Amino acid sequence: MLRRVTKYGEAVLKQNAEAVSDFGIGLNNLAADLIETLAAENGLGLAAPQIGVSKRVFAIDMRRRSDTDTPCRFKIDGREIPLDIAMPLVAVNPEVEEIGDYVEICDEGCLSFPGIFAEVERSAAVRMIYSDLSNARHELVCEGLFARCVQHENDHLNGITFIDHLRAKELFKIQTKLRKLRKQTKEFLKGSQHKGFE
Repeated sequence: MLRRVTKYGEAVLKQNAEAVSDFGIGLNNLAADLIETLAAENGLGLAAPQIGVSKRVFAIDMRRRSDTDTPCRFKIDGREIPLDIAMPLVAVNPEVEEIGDYVEICDEGCLSFPGIFAEVERSAAVRMIYSDLSNARHELVCEGLFARCVQHENDHLNGITFIDHLRAKELFKIQTKLRKLRKQTKEFLKGSQHKGFE
């Protein structure tokens, strides 16, 4: 089911999401909603808090990246997997570890911050241990844009958004847009009689 993407200013985006303990139909429905909403929004990744569900789950689809000339190489359980087989990837209860000493600074955006982009420093490579929808554990090792997406989405599960990583100079550049978005969110929630704005 297509879900509304939560926006900057909604409390769920600042919460530490709960671990998934029930690997039943509810989780499968949540994963399907994440994948459908991600496709509709034409994004690379989407975390459960971004559709209003405070659970430790996110979906990534690297087939949607704009630079398809650069190969997207990664390993799952020690094996290189074709992109079309591995994607979309749904990670449940992920544990992300930065590996290597290299960092990259790139422009980053977020579906919860439409039209807002800023340079964010991230580790160039990560290792992620996660469960699939059947509660089987896997290891993903990736780098570049894929690693950036994993870190970005995993942050959402810890109540962290990409603007929390910005230096003061970068934050200042987008301050006006942030204030406008926060005001829009507040008005939307007030009009919809939603709770959860902070």
